[in-house]
Amino acid sequence: MSGLLLEQAPDALIFADLKGIIRLWNAAAERLFGFAASEVIGSSLDVIIPERFRQAHWRGFDRAIAEGTTKYAGQALVTRAVHKEGRTLYVELAFALPRDGAGEVVGVLASARDGTERYLAGRQRSAQ
Repeated sequence: MSGLLLEQAPDALIFADLKGIIRLWNAAAERLFGFAASEVIGSSLDVIIPERFRQAHWRGFDRAIAEGTTKYAGQALVTRAVHKEGRTLYVELAFALPRDGAGEVVGVLASARDGTERYLAGRQRSAQ
């Protein structure tokens, strides 16, 4: 049942292990980023992170893992991502740090949705 729910979730769900290697990628992630699960499972999150943002991303990722919390807990972050075709997307991301039975962080779970239209509309309103 949980696999069915995962695949039918309306938002992209991505789980990366402690090293930032993609271990879970649902159907909504395939639609959002253009990569089939078979193309990205076992790959670094770098596949969807624009190169110029990678250093900052990994600093935050490592800090969240080490501290066991994320500064974005309970709120969505709008950031840029890369589609398989190379185009930039604006995505709304929310994060969780799943823990094992001993309470240790085992990776990062992200839910994502396309925020491109909303982001661009907001910029247009700001420019008026």
